[in-house]
Amino acid sequence: MSWTRKILRVNLTEGTCKDEPLNMEWADKYLGQRGLATKYLVEEIDPKCDPLGPDNKIIYATGPLTGTTASTGGRYSVVTKGALTGAIACSNSGGFFGAEMKFAGYDMIIVEGVSKKPVYLTMIDGNCELHDASDLWGKSVWEVDPAIKAKHQDPMMRVAAIGISGEQGVLYACVVNDLHRAAGRSGVGAVMGSKNLKAIGIRGTGGVNVDDPKKFMAVTAEKKAILAENAVTGQALPAYGTQVLMNVINESGALPTRNFRDVQFEGAHAISAEAMAEPSGIDGKPNLLTNAACFGCTIGCGRISKINEEHYTVANKPEYWHASGGLEYEAAWALGAATGVSDMDALTYANFICNEQGIDPISFGATVGAAMELYEDGVITSKDTGGLEMKFGSPEALTTAVELTGKAEGFGKELGMGSARLTAKYGKPELSMTVKGQEFPAYDPRGVQGMGLTYATSNRGACHLRSYTVASEIMGIPEKTDPHVTEGKAGLVKAFQDATGAVDSSGLCVFTTFAWTLDDFAPQIDAACEGNWTTDKLAEVGERIWNMERQFNLSAGFTAADDNLPQRLLKDAAKTGPAEGLTSGLDKMLPEYYEIRGWTKEGVPTNETVSRLAL
Repeated sequence: MSWTRKILRVNLTEGTCKDEPLNMEWADKYLGQRGLATKYLVEEIDPKCDPLGPDNKIIYATGPLTGTTASTGGRYSVVTKGALTGAIACSNSGGFFGAEMKFAGYDMIIVEGVSKKPVYLTMIDGNCELHDASDLWGKSVWEVDPAIKAKHQDPMMRVAAIGISGEQGVLYACVVNDLHRAAGRSGVGAVMGSKNLKAIGIRGTGGVNVDDPKKFMAVTAEKKAILAENAVTGQALPAYGTQVLMNVINESGALPTRNFRDVQFEGAHAISAEAMAEPSGIDGKPNLLTNAACFGCTIGCGRISKINEEHYTVANKPEYWHASGGLEYEAAWALGAATGVSDMDALTYANFICNEQGIDPISFGATVGAAMELYEDGVITSKDTGGLEMKFGSPEALTTAVELTGKAEGFGKELGMGSARLTAKYGKPELSMTVKGQEFPAYDPRGVQGMGLTYATSNRGACHLRSYTVASEIMGIPEKTDPHVTEGKAGLVKAFQDATGAVDSSGLCVFTTFAWTLDDFAPQIDAACEGNWTTDKLAEVGERIWNMERQFNLSAGFTAADDNLPQRLLKDAAKTGPAEGLTSGLDKMLPEYYEIRGWTKEGVPTNETVSRLAL
């Protein structure tokens, strides 16, 4: 039960939509969402294919608990070969789109081929069709979403779409659903755009069956109580969102600032959760108006914010003054500390544009930070930027750059390549703070050693959501470890990676892991799904997923040499804060990590590991 046992295969070249049965043998080994969709992808494409070519496929997948009454059961993932990285890409999103897919009767959508003209897909209670999207091409996500609902006379339809950035091949373009929730990283929106697929609209009036309803209701109620009583999931995230971390990470000396030249930002408080809640503007209202929740969520970490129009005059566009999805920590860091900008309204505006045009604010902000360093070092000039003065700390540079990048115009085309390609073009690849071509998130590996190993080994390129050792090293969850030492971090990273692989495949949100362990997930999955789902089985599923992703990347041409960090983090010590004098100790952690993983010294899973995991 819980799975619908049905997938939709869309062949854009032929213009067909066909139902297929879900492979339940694979579901038992890979669970759903991230794991199951990746299994389908690795079986169906050549890992060496061009991410933006016709042979790549893009898969939208739910988990078995998506659409159920389990807390946070609204997740879905977009899985493909990443446009930004060329590595395996799995980008996770919340909102209501994933649950609607289950209500419409599907676990997964596999999109293959390329349409000759722009199209969008509708799925209405099992009736699936492709439609001409010529009139929607060239429009933003915020224009497409209401237009599709109006066309089909259904305001309850859930829409996932790309903006102009995805059409124009910005390599970190997102897939945005529900206006401001996003499958945000690795360029999944660029892959969608390369196929001339503008949007997917779904409406479902069905439900999700579970294997043992009485047991499921009891165990999910028990686990919701744990979330409510936890200091992070019951208090901090509802009140402050992920932005609660801004001042915490800054004080820890691990807030990457001005393209990782510094580890603390003097303007951190001005762009923090506390500042978002402070009264401002004509009416005295704060930037943050309220919190928001995705489908089935009892945490409510989402932000709804409003620009202070009295203050913000950089881009005089009143249509962006309304309340919309507000800053979360990673976006606030990338648009703020990474660029040296401490203007809250400028950051909010830039974040709105990222939502509207569908670009990843992490890669965008980090790329702007790299461009600002190129500019301040004299490597590029205003002649290269079209007259834009890319100075650290400039709100004007940030907001103009996001407008240009969102539409892939002018210097925005170059920013849309990502920092690895941008800095390489100008002969300074060392200024790109990336792994496997993907920009770092908001934690400096010199101040949080586990995150250095996390970034270096992440299968989708630098990512905090594959192994959030910050939970242990800074927050003491599930137990406190010293952020400044390398000892024990290889085992910690592996444990986080495997657990996250299982959680990402369940249909639930990884933020629940601030309060839950796999011991809390297992009984919920066991009550919902047939079979015997234990904690040990979930851990094995997560490990199997991690190794499968690794095998894909190795086949795509990645090697152990790609499990590395920029020289700045390995050689230039932190200048201030608790980590002053430290560099990343990756060289001490990586060999131990390979050994614990059951990989060779070259980072290849051994025959024994492959056999044990039935890969």
